[in-house]
Amino acid sequence: MKAPLKARQAGATAVEFALVLIIFLTFLLGITDFSRMLFTWNAANEATRAGARYAVVCDDTAHSGLVLAKMQAMLPQISTINLAWTPTGCTHADCEGVTVTITGLNYHWISPIAGLVSMAAIPMPTFKTFLPREIMRQDPNSSAICS
Repeated sequence: MKAPLKARQAGATAVEFALVLIIFLTFLLGITDFSRMLFTWNAANEATRAGARYAVVCDDTAHSGLVLAKMQAMLPQISTINLAWTPTGCTHADCEGVTVTITGLNYHWISPIAGLVSMAAIPMPTFKTFLPREIMRQDPNSSAICS
């Protein structure tokens, strides 16, 4: 004698739920990971702007390490920056501005979708910001930026 239909399908709902949950969580992690990538992209843009502002206001023509430290406070993954003063070799009296560039920034995925495709880091583009000199060593809004 056959078991009733209800008894034969008792575990089917649990199996279907488990399969749907795996797919749902995979897509949820993918969306979260893509959001993290956009956040990193935006933070890198903001870090170049803040680094250029710090360099211009504080006149750090020779201290790119201090600019890098300020930028790493916003985005710790930053390891390489280029600080270029215009014109080259200028002083606070004759500088026209500064260009801060982030290179070599990579993004590491955490979602399983990206893990199946490739475990390698994704290289992000070069981020660059130029700010004119304005008033070196003087910030009318705050004296704490150069400390």
